Amino acid sequence: MNRTLRSRASRAWARTATGIATTVTIAVTTTACGGAGGGSESAPGVTGDTIKIGSTQPLTGPVAPGYAKMSKAMAAYFNYVNDNGGVHGRSIDFVVEDDGYNPTKTAEKTRKLVLKDKVFALVGAFGTAPHTAVLDFIRQNKVPDLFPSSGSVSWNQPDIYPDTFGWQTDYIREGKVLASYVKENFAGKTVCAFGQGDDLGADGVKGVETVLGKDGLKASEAYTATNPDVKAQIGKLQASGCEVVVSFSSPGFTALALGTSAKLGFKAQWVVVSIGSDPVGLTGYLKDDAAALTNGLISSTFLPLPTDADNSWIKLFTTINNEYNEEQGLDSIVLYGYALAYSAVEALQAAGKDLTREGLLKVLGSGDLVGPGLTPFAFSADDHSGFIGTAMTRITDLKAEIISPVYVTDDGDGPVEKYDGVAPQAPKGGISK
Repeated sequence: MNRTLRSRASRAWARTATGIATTVTIAVTTTACGGAGGGSESAPGVTGDTIKIGSTQPLTGPVAPGYAKMSKAMAAYFNYVNDNGGVHGRSIDFVVEDDGYNPTKTAEKTRKLVLKDKVFALVGAFGTAPHTAVLDFIRQNKVPDLFPSSGSVSWNQPDIYPDTFGWQTDYIREGKVLASYVKENFAGKTVCAFGQGDDLGADGVKGVETVLGKDGLKASEAYTATNPDVKAQIGKLQASGCEVVVSFSSPGFTALALGTSAKLGFKAQWVVVSIGSDPVGLTGYLKDDAAALTNGLISSTFLPLPTDADNSWIKLFTTINNEYNEEQGLDSIVLYGYALAYSAVEALQAAGKDLTREGLLKVLGSGDLVGPGLTPFAFSADDHSGFIGTAMTRITDLKAEIISPVYVTDDGDGPVEKYDGVAPQAPKGGISK
């Protein structure tokens, strides 16, 4: 049964994803000898030679085709850091556990990482539904939880989950920016929403409604990540006369929506959340139809575009990718992995040589991290959300280009405003000092 996306959707939506996966563990090769586990009571996972960190990722399961490559990029960056002196002389031991995008598996694998592998911190754990399932466990064990790979506002609850910090622009903020663009550029058009039946869709719609009003959407339709048939949802959007569809969808479901729309003769302007609009990823799903179906698609980005060869971050990550991850091209998902890993190392470096969990959390809450994004982080002692805005993009001939200034906002009812700051440059050598 299809559910309608509304901003009042409960957090229980975040627990609807299911799937079955085999267990796979991937570890970054370390250059230093020495123990790989243990550490002092104040810093589990830290030895004189290594820092052990862990992550749960969808190496198999329903979203693996689009996202399994992200953790490989993270591993590649950590290997680059290890080959260039490590973090204050310590190599990073990065352990990845496959949860298949299944919250039950995520709980099992997170317990293994924390209780058996004794990781110092979790980094980039993937997905709203899977990671929401382990927040209480993480809090109980006081494990630094850096940058879950999702834009859920659940990561920004410092009073409840003091160890968890978001990273990417959250879906409410991005929804507000997308809606502001639609309001300005498609005035008078019938606007609708399509999205995943969890926080991705619910938070995104909340952001859209903050800008357009509660009656700003003519219709909204949700899909379930385990059901690849979206004909009913697209048919309802078509029947509602939707002219602009704001979509909070993963790459696979963006492709399904575009393909289904073409089959039904439904011609609308699609405005898609950043995580669901990578041209390379969409081409993998749409094959020969990709150019025709994605031409004119509008989206946004909180990172520089992977095709911006003159950008210092793209130069850095392309160089690393060519040496450490050469089988995979630098698309937006791979770039996400590199950028997130860079931010994790930036935080570890700033925490100093005498590394403790408390010290790492203090650094994150200081607001001093810069990151490789187009906007600053929101980080403070009272705010654990990540980047604070995005720039709008458009796909033409399978290439995205930025078509607007960078906009920033909050995750409440604050305005969407042009950001006049300057994005940071990549540091010399590619590692924050």
